[in-house]
Amino acid sequence: MISRSEMHNGVTPAIGDCVYTSCYCEENVWKLCDFVRREQTAPLDQLDVVFISNENRTVPLWEQKSGQGEEPVIWDYHVVLLQTVPQSGYLIYDLDSELPFPCHANIYIHKALRSDQNLKPQYHRKLRVIPANDFLSRFSSDRSHMKNSDGTWKMPPPPYPPISTAECQTNLEDFISVSPFVGWGVVYSLQSFTHRYSPSPASSSAGPAHP
Repeated sequence: MISRSEMHNGVTPAIGDCVYTSCYCEENVWKLCDFVRREQTAPLDQLDVVFISNENRTVPLWEQKSGQGEEPVIWDYHVVLLQTVPQSGYLIYDLDSELPFPCHANIYIHKALRSDQNLKPQYHRKLRVIPANDFLSRFSSDRSHMKNSDGTWKMPPPPYPPISTAECQTNLEDFISVSPFVGWGVVYSLQSFTHRYSPSPASSSAGPAHP
C-alpha cells in the first residue's frame, strides 16, 4: 500500500497550482507530464496517461466536481494521469475529481469508475493507457472539437497556444479511440484495467448505478 508520504512526494504541483482549464482534460494532463519532464520530479517511465471512453462516447464517472450528489457525470471522454510507485502500487491524478489528488488507484477505480456490471452496455468503459513519454512526444490538438459550427468556443480555451508536433497539428481522435488498431498504448476493458491496476480487487460498495 502507498503511504501518505508517498502520495505527497511533489511529483506534480499541488492541485491548486496545476495548469488547469475546464473541459480540456487532455491538455491538463499533458501539462502535468510536461511538469514532471521539466522538473524531473519522477522518472517519466513511471507515468502513464489514461484516456477513458467508449465507442459511444458516453462514459459515466463518479466523484467528479461537476457532478450532483450520487449521480455520475457522463463524459464523452476523460483523461487522468497514472503513476506507478515502485514496490507500492499505483496513484491516479484527476484534476476534475473530488477524491484526493493523487488518489490510490484502487480507491479511484472503485469510487470514481466503479463497475460496468450494473450499467447498460452503451455506458461500459474502455481505457487506453499510453506511456507519458509517448503522450508528450506524439499528442497534438488544434482544439477544433471544442468549437461550435459558427466557430465560437463551447468552452473558453487554455491561454497558451495549442499543443502540436512537427508532424501533426491534431490527432486527439487517435487517443480517444478505443480501437486497439488505432493510436498508441494499450486498450483495456474496465474489468481488465481493474485487475491490472487494483492490486486487491473488490466489488464496489458504492451501490448500483443506472445512467
